[in-house]
Formats: sequence, C-alpha cells, structure tokens
Amino acid sequence: MEPARQQPAAEETDDGLVLRLADGCDGAMATLSGRHLPSVLACGWRILGDRAEAEDVAQETFVRLLRKAPEWRTDGPALRSWLLRVATNLCIDRRRARARLAPMPENIDRFEDRENGSLDDDLAIRHAVRKAVAALPDRQRAALVLVHFQGFSGQEAASALGVSTEAVESLLARARRRLRKTLSPHIENLLEVRS
Repeated sequence: MEPARQQPAAEETDDGLVLRLADGCDGAMATLSGRHLPSVLACGWRILGDRAEAEDVAQETFVRLLRKAPEWRTDGPALRSWLLRVATNLCIDRRRARARLAPMPENIDRFEDRENGSLDDDLAIRHAVRKAVAALPDRQRAALVLVHFQGFSGQEAASALGVSTEAVESLLARARRRLRKTLSPHIENLLEVRS
C-alpha cells in the first residue's frame, strides 16, 4: 500500500512546494496556484488586454511549472519572478502572433452620453491610455506592466524579463517618453480627472 501523500503547509516556501510538486504531492500545485495565479492572471490581462487570453497564458504558465518542477533549482530565480517571466514571454509571443492592438470593449455603447452621443470624458481618457500602453513595443509594455501595475522592483522586473536592472530602467524610460508623447493631446483632461 502506497503511503498517503502529505499536504503542504500554507506557510511552506515556494521552493519547498515546487520540490513537493516534483515528488507528486497533490496539494502543492493548488497551494502554488493559490499564491501566484492572481499575479500571473493580472500580468497577462494587462499585457494582452483580454481576460480569456490571460487565462490561457496562466494555464500554460502553470503547465510549464509542472514540467520544470523535477529540475527546479532552489538557488535560481524566485518562483514569482520565474512565473511572471514565463507569462510575460507567452504574452509577448501572443501579441506578436496577433500583431494588432487590443480592441475597444464590445459594450462601449453603454457608456455613450445619451444627450449628445459622445463618450464620457473619463472613459475616453482611459481608452486613450489603454490604447497608448497597448501600442508600446512588447518589452517596454512588459516592463511597464511589471513595475507599475504588478508592483515589482526594478530588480524583480529584470529577473522576470531576463535582462539587467539597467535594461529595465531603459525600457521604462523609453515607455514613459513614448506615452508622454502619445498622450500629450490628452494631458489637460488627464490632469482634470486626477484632481
């Protein structure tokens, strides 16, 4: 009779859980996905602009973790960084494959001002920002998402992207310049919304 597999403790380290996953522990993947799935989904959604595609990327990311588990090195990158690096690369591959901007929401008509048929200013500004971020080159967009939306430090983003910290700073600087240029016609409206 095979001994019952131990369920992982909630406070167990990510590295310990990945090693348990490699050994076939049934609860290790559930605990890991509980810890990291929200971040992977959020990263995918912000890069791709599509919830279903973000879910596909998240699923593929965890499938890759399952395959990687037997050769996992505890002296390598942190699991969170590794997961987001895989997810970011999968998102970039998808964006390159579809080679188009994220579409406007299908239900955009419900935000129209019924009196004059124009979009609400706040929605128009949010759309302009979303469109500008979506138009950034893939690496710049990924760096921006990781640092400004996921709350990564420059070093964590560098690890997730597989580049140096200086490269992340350069990507962010170029992304900000590009956004500033693209959004300059909207700057007065953006400042009004923030105040």
